[in-house]
Amino acid sequence: MREGFVKKCPECGGINLFINKEKGEIICKDCGLVVEDKMVDFGQEWRDFDSDTSQRHRRTGAPMTYTQFDQGLGTEIGQKSDIYGLGGPERSRFLRLRKWQYRISTAIERNLKLALAELKRVSSYLKLPKSVEEEAARIYTLAVQRGLVRGRSMESVVAGALYAACRRHEVPRTLDELSEASSIDKKEIGRTYRFVTRELGITVLPSNPSDYVARFASSLKLNAETQSKAVDILDAAQKAELTSGRGPTGIAAAALYVSALIHGEKRTQREVADIAGVTEVTIRNRYKELLEELDLEKEIKKIKKKR
Repeated sequence: MREGFVKKCPECGGINLFINKEKGEIICKDCGLVVEDKMVDFGQEWRDFDSDTSQRHRRTGAPMTYTQFDQGLGTEIGQKSDIYGLGGPERSRFLRLRKWQYRISTAIERNLKLALAELKRVSSYLKLPKSVEEEAARIYTLAVQRGLVRGRSMESVVAGALYAACRRHEVPRTLDELSEASSIDKKEIGRTYRFVTRELGITVLPSNPSDYVARFASSLKLNAETQSKAVDILDAAQKAELTSGRGPTGIAAAALYVSALIHGEKRTQREVADIAGVTEVTIRNRYKELLEELDLEKEIKKIKKKR
């Protein structure tokens, strides 16, 4: 019985109602009044018990996606196994159609087919979610259509698009990680990223240091209390304007280093620097700034005395 249905018969006031799903009617069993007709069944009109049945009943294809050069709208002309049983002329025609099926006519399509394969490889290496991969493919497609790839290597534009997508979806990935995955210098990736975002008018908010805390804490095997304290330190640092003009990875690593000292989980500056992809000097400088500006040195001394 659908939502909002009158549960009493308007004629006799009875509640002994019968729902006839085949005819789409609701009938009062006491007086025989048809309370409602032409009911709409919002349920599934068919059931599938295996993948073959589901495939036969399906009326639509896969959704459009920028991760394929034809946005998933292309069709495939048969399989190689379908050639058996065909005569001479039909076989030649079938093979000719399959050959043209895989031929790509325009330069943009050829570029996209190669670049999107590279994008999927890098995305898989960095374990990026599908939403980031889709956004990066969209950015790269727009860049190709605007002619922004000319004069630049395909790999650098792919890496720049992936970095822009990570920033837009707040997925913490550094330029060093993208450089390692794509074998492109991080300075080149940074230049391409800035060029593409500027030309396409893509708005990217500044990276938040707190986004990196969970990844760094997991790699350093720090507990939840240390991670939570590091986020509190970063919040206080942002209010004190200590994060402006400084690399987010460096200050996030320094906050974790301070939090680990407070909770007695000692990690060396070298260990933290290697995980964050920064130098020990950066960790040391950010660490000193946090201690001086946020008065964390007193808190560390109190905890050491208790121990």
